[in-house]
Amino acid sequence: MNSFFASVAQQEEPALIGRPVGVLTTDAPGAACIAASIEAKRRGVRMGTRQDEARRLCPGIVFRPARHDVCVEYHHAIRAAVDTVLPVQQAHSVDEFSCLLMGREQELDRALDLARAVQQVILRQVGPAMRCSVGVAPNRLLAKIAAELEKPAGVNWLHPSVMPDKIAHLTLDDLPGISYGMRPRLERAGIGDVRMLYAMAPKQARLLWGNVNGERFLRELQGETVIWPKTQGHSLGHGQRLTAGNRSPEGARLVARRLLVKCASRLRRQGLLARSLSVSVSCTQHGRMHWGGDIRATQDSFFLLQVLEQGWAGFRIAQPRSVGVMLGRLQPLDAHVADLFEDRPGAGLPTGREALCSAIDALNQRFGQDTVTFGQLPPHRVPYTGAKIAFHRIPERVEFRE
Repeated sequence: MNSFFASVAQQEEPALIGRPVGVLTTDAPGAACIAASIEAKRRGVRMGTRQDEARRLCPGIVFRPARHDVCVEYHHAIRAAVDTVLPVQQAHSVDEFSCLLMGREQELDRALDLARAVQQVILRQVGPAMRCSVGVAPNRLLAKIAAELEKPAGVNWLHPSVMPDKIAHLTLDDLPGISYGMRPRLERAGIGDVRMLYAMAPKQARLLWGNVNGERFLRELQGETVIWPKTQGHSLGHGQRLTAGNRSPEGARLVARRLLVKCASRLRRQGLLARSLSVSVSCTQHGRMHWGGDIRATQDSFFLLQVLEQGWAGFRIAQPRSVGVMLGRLQPLDAHVADLFEDRPGAGLPTGREALCSAIDALNQRFGQDTVTFGQLPPHRVPYTGAKIAFHRIPERVEFRE
């Protein structure tokens, strides 16, 4: 999708279509843009541009706060629309999908027709502001690069027969897979442009990256089909930069509690137990402080909050700026072997208090967020606490009601 967050804002307010729009992290002075509409981008507004700078670059720009719940609804609507043309094989982020072409669909003319049909069905079923670019190629990496070649609303293709000439004008960090730190490493090895990168041997890429992902990346760039192993998440967490109303020792503590409750509800929804907890606080005066360690296997919010309070007592907090919590060493509930002193009624079953926590989750889902709370809430309620769209994470709809 093109400028997804800003396009959603324009679609929600049709009067904004065709006008420059900046989408902010939060509706507060000094907030930065997390997205800009095509019209704003043409005047130099980018992700990370502060409001004052955006106004200077683009007089007349309109700002809207990010609405993560609305964007997730558009994600599902787009996926449903694309499915009427081609089955979506995978959603890679809130605004990026891939579809696998089969049989005659792999013929270039037919594939390009399908790409244009995808664009049209999204505009027709989801809305006229929801433009997208589509790439056609032998694998996902090349298809993604092809989609980036022509924006907005472009259709393009890549194939080994036109490589690397067709992308030779790109810089190394234009390529997905070349991180901020990877480009200097390539340049130190004498790889200064896309042609040189393309000519590398896959084994050399493995050495430069320091792992097999470099070889996989280069083989895909050269047009091969590479099967990437599925990654298994071993932790889940949430963090938050504190708003002015929560920027106190007590406010930071209550935000940390709120984030941990959100993590615990995700544990229960996914049928997982956590076996470690870590907490971090960043302060203007003392820098970043961290505490963490192993805990008994649990998805019990009451127990997790008790452990959090014990760790929090060791912090010296002054002028806090941000907090974060992380649950780690995750294990499926049905794979857990209880020890002698656990009060589980049986293997793979929740404890009584874990069942109580699940009942509280259900009440909040049915009657609204914070119908039942685990203690005091932060002084300033921040929208989407623990339910923000992240780079590779699409929150479930239920998270916005917890």
